[in-house]
Amino acid sequence: MQTLLRQIRENLNMNQTEFAELLNVTFATVNRWENGRTIPNKLAQSTLYEICKNNSVPVYDITLDRIKKTSKSISLPNNRIILYHGSKSGIEGKIEPKSRSQCDFGKGFYMGTEPSQALTLICDYDKSKFYIVSVDTSELNMVEVPADIEWAMLVAYHRGRMETIKGTSFYEKYQNMSKNMDLVIGSIANDRMFYVIDNFFIGNVTDAALVGSLSALQLGKQYVAVTQKGCGAVRIEAEIELSHLERLFIKEVAEANRAKGVSLANDICKNYRREGLFFDEILEKAKNGEK
Repeated sequence: MQTLLRQIRENLNMNQTEFAELLNVTFATVNRWENGRTIPNKLAQSTLYEICKNNSVPVYDITLDRIKKTSKSISLPNNRIILYHGSKSGIEGKIEPKSRSQCDFGKGFYMGTEPSQALTLICDYDKSKFYIVSVDTSELNMVEVPADIEWAMLVAYHRGRMETIKGTSFYEKYQNMSKNMDLVIGSIANDRMFYVIDNFFIGNVTDAALVGSLSALQLGKQYVAVTQKGCGAVRIEAEIELSHLERLFIKEVAEANRAKGVSLANDICKNYRREGLFFDEILEKAKNGEK
């Protein structure tokens, strides 16, 4: 955190004495913070959050820049790719496919191409950890799901939304889509997309609106290791410490992005109001054996 504090102070165009006066602490305290001997407590970081907000200090951008610089400094062989993972309580022991079973692509170890996605997932948890990881895809069985209705239906299957048509060929298609695969790749149902896909499942928007939203929101991809073999190909490259101050800014950005996503999705859904099928209509056709 010492580098972040120095960057904030320099952004405010203050020396250590002025910075100390602003925070109502001593010069020695600021000096210890910036030398890494101590860190500000939560109260001091909350005060600093308000100061940064009021002075438009881009703390979130500084955090992202730090992550991206660390990522670029990692040297990897060609068969490995850099991804990001957020854990609510940290990774202990070996990496395993042990998320909740009703996640987007089932039980697995979830990683994303965009650091912002993992950050927003864990910003509410004090004990959470952010990781830069890499995965060797050369020996894995993989399937990549396109960002269209196929993605939505695979998510529907794994979230338990297709149980009413269990036993149909339509159900079995998505049941088998990731069968015998080690790695599943597809769009991330992030904060913005949750709103759209949930509205699709409850019958407020059509499949055409959903696909239009997927295209317009330009989501990053998630890589999900769904077998132990897939998890064995994952390696932790770096753990990034997040301060209370950074978590406050990440939370603010997450809320703003969610609001923007909802607004954009609403506009898109209006444009597709009379096009496509609703989720229950798709299931009904599948139950009747229609394509």
